[in-house]
Amino acid sequence: MELADGDLFDKIEADSGVGQDISHFYFAQLISAVSYMHSMDVAHRDIKPENLLLADGDLKLADFGLAVLFGYKGQKKLCTTVCGSPPYMAPEVVPRGGFNGQKTEPYAANRADIWSCGIVLFVLLVGNTPWDEPTRNSYEYNDYIENGPVDELWSRIPRAAISLLKGMLKVDPAARMTLEEVRRHPWFTRSNPHLSPSGRAANPVGLATQMLESLHIDFDADPLAPSQRQQPQSQPDIMELDGGDGAGRLALTQPETPVVEAMFDWEQPARAAVVQDGVSASQPVQGAYGRDATLGMASQLADRYMDDPALSQFAPTPSVPYSLTQQARRFRDIMPEQSFARFMSFMDFPLLMPLLCEALGRLNIQASVHIGDGSTSMKQYIQVKTRDTRNCLLVGVIMVEKLEEQVLEVRFMKNKGDPLEWRRLFKKVAVLCKDGIIRPEA
Repeated sequence: MELADGDLFDKIEADSGVGQDISHFYFAQLISAVSYMHSMDVAHRDIKPENLLLADGDLKLADFGLAVLFGYKGQKKLCTTVCGSPPYMAPEVVPRGGFNGQKTEPYAANRADIWSCGIVLFVLLVGNTPWDEPTRNSYEYNDYIENGPVDELWSRIPRAAISLLKGMLKVDPAARMTLEEVRRHPWFTRSNPHLSPSGRAANPVGLATQMLESLHIDFDADPLAPSQRQQPQSQPDIMELDGGDGAGRLALTQPETPVVEAMFDWEQPARAAVVQDGVSASQPVQGAYGRDATLGMASQLADRYMDDPALSQFAPTPSVPYSLTQQARRFRDIMPEQSFARFMSFMDFPLLMPLLCEALGRLNIQASVHIGDGSTSMKQYIQVKTRDTRNCLLVGVIMVEKLEEQVLEVRFMKNKGDPLEWRRLFKKVAVLCKDGIIRPEA
């Protein structure tokens, strides 16, 4: 995993997805990976965006902690363990009685994988999941069962792909498409300029360029408006369920690393003091410079960092710098492994940290701010733990680090949760902090 080029879905725009060709390319590679596993009688059982990584533009399926042997010497084995994240989970995997239930009926893990692959394809195409959980408690899922794929998100999917999705998302596992049937479907067998005869990326640099051009922050968007299909209701913690026999807890996904122990690859600021509940959002953030001077400084700094791929997402019109495409030789030259959930600011810590906390407060997210020695600290960070638009756990850190005298870098570092939801949170905070972000001009 250390050699991967980051999460696939960190490089896909929330609520937009990617084009049909790129969606088809990564879906074909996912089906290839799952087909190989199933040929060895192994099911993954936790297929979701945060387990899909990139290596020079090609998809890598990761995290086999919940994988299971569903067949041995011709004998098939059914599972009863509840696994996965609710938006990507097949309905037969849901515990009996819903997420408050204690057991699930025996299910075929390989058929459940096919359902999860279908949900991933849906997210690739539109940038959102079709529902929050596959139960009658979900309005969207209930609407799909009663009326079929008729709502606004489904209307954005090509008709041939809808035909494939309907086959993969059959509620009855026995009626659900097999992987062989998926591979024979006309949408799956369509030609794709991104797909080489060997199944690898035909032109990694071209693929990366097209993906980068699809990433865009709309600073005119309302960050406080409800996201598409946002779920207002609360639900139990998706991480684990109490076992009825008292023998332990049923893990729905891999165990969560505590935030305080997940400081990733960076060190905590020396002599850090923790400020609970964040910085007061009631106090307005005042700039140290006039507006004209501020805009002039931002423009100069944007010119200095114009070759940073992450800066292009803040341009009025998404584009890849010509100098970058001329020098690129590999996928990671355009799409580096570092997350695109980051920006640079000309504000110093005393101005930027309150601005970030104010933005989180407006999004109803409680922040724990770790502030070092203000005069000498080069790093400060904000711990974030919240529920995403699908009511699933989202945990991470907003790291603020000084790059040079007039520049701070702000990195949104996910610890737990859906990369697409983390991207959505980043976009909202970026819009609320737009006056402090270094961005290219038109």
